[in-house]
Amino acid sequence: MISVRRLQTRFYPDPKRVIARFFMPGVERAKYIIEEIINLPDEQIRSGLYHVFEDYAERHRKISIIFKNHYDQLKTILKEELNFDPGELSDERKMLIGSYFTMEYSIESTAFFNPSIVEDPDQEYLEDGQKRVIVSFRATGEGHISSLVFRSGILTKDNELMFKPFSRLVELPENIKRHVYNKEHFIERIWLILIERRDDHGHSGIHEEVINAIMGELKENFVYGELLSSIEKYIKDRKLSYQQKRAMDAIERVANSHYEMEFSTDTVLSERVIFPFSFTEAKGIEDMRFVRFMDDDGTIMFYSTYSAYSNAGILTKFISTEDFRHFKVKPVRGEYAENKGLAFFPRRIKNKYAMLSRVDGVNNYVMFSDYINVWNTYPQKVNMPEYPWEFVQVGNCGSPLETDKGWLAITHGVGPMRRYSLGAILLDLDDPTRLIAKLEEPLMIPNEEEREGYVPNVVYSCGAIINNGELVIPYSMSDYASSFVAVGLDELFSKMQKR
Repeated sequence: MISVRRLQTRFYPDPKRVIARFFMPGVERAKYIIEEIINLPDEQIRSGLYHVFEDYAERHRKISIIFKNHYDQLKTILKEELNFDPGELSDERKMLIGSYFTMEYSIESTAFFNPSIVEDPDQEYLEDGQKRVIVSFRATGEGHISSLVFRSGILTKDNELMFKPFSRLVELPENIKRHVYNKEHFIERIWLILIERRDDHGHSGIHEEVINAIMGELKENFVYGELLSSIEKYIKDRKLSYQQKRAMDAIERVANSHYEMEFSTDTVLSERVIFPFSFTEAKGIEDMRFVRFMDDDGTIMFYSTYSAYSNAGILTKFISTEDFRHFKVKPVRGEYAENKGLAFFPRRIKNKYAMLSRVDGVNNYVMFSDYINVWNTYPQKVNMPEYPWEFVQVGNCGSPLETDKGWLAITHGVGPMRRYSLGAILLDLDDPTRLIAKLEEPLMIPNEEEREGYVPNVVYSCGAIINNGELVIPYSMSDYASSFVAVGLDELFSKMQKR
């Protein structure tokens, strides 16, 4: 067996880390609440707001701005349902209304897992052998809604981890910028989704009726809020058929896939949370596999795919950033982009983007593309279940790492009792569709402490890093908590069987 050194660092779920998210009890209840607050005397408004601030101001940064933002989301109800001019209300009354449509949500109360690790863009003021790193985690709270959070730390020359202390404060993005859509192009993409799914077959008339009704209300160029208003107008007092819902789903998938988000400059990395923002993410986001990507011109970006869950199913998305403060999100399209477990190579190979995937849910594949978010080229199988510890299926545990011996990819295998183990494969640097070595025995299996959790008997990772001759792997323990291991590269390579 390979010597695996388990580090002492542990991350557990923390129910004290809460965000203040928008709360909507329904239009009718909202109308009642707003009317009641509008009719309160000024004295009660001041008193009520004072007590809210007294109870919650220390739990959230800029809570007055949060209340105002949530009030702004109610303007349509004020104008169209209550025939009331929002401009007539005082700031205090607006904030109190906003507080009634705000709720705390504990983002980490259930689980803190599926970590990936990348080199921090800032590598200044370090000692020899140290490396500053960013670790991303999947945080899960009430209702099993998952979000993305971060921690910043330093790998020492001996590959011990030192993490910055983090506060209980958690911040949503300060600005979310929706894409400006062109109507003609938008409609083309709706039909493309319906055709790819074969949803248009025999139902094109129904789909056309839905698309025309919603899109007919919009100008040639529009933003998400205008589209949402048109959608709400269409579905009001209407019982949708299955095919109408499918058309609506296609519209929402196109609309919600493009956006940018930016966190306030006065937040630190550990305070930032990427929480589901759109219909296509309503059930959570997961499987972030961040990679430090260097393009041919030397430009550095951090890329990841992720899975967005909603009532309509799973949608694969692409997220990019250069500073972990400003993020861009867009859809991942193509015939071979719809499965979980997509992991980018950290550079182009022969002028093409490359990605590990598991298109059939069982085997590991490599595929190439001219475009980073469009994947239509047939994938090539590089790794299949061979040994008892992986008979059920194999998959990747994040982006491959470039070494002088080849592309080192950490894998996972599923064996008896659905036990997950970590493995490793080595792919040719010039042609990563060629497997050149593989571990016959697991690199790591869950020990007695790690096998107990939300999903028993699972160790899993979304990305590793190399430092000072060792492979450092962050991993989740039974989908509940997270830790780290270090493995000597020389020993790992010596145990891999050549092909």
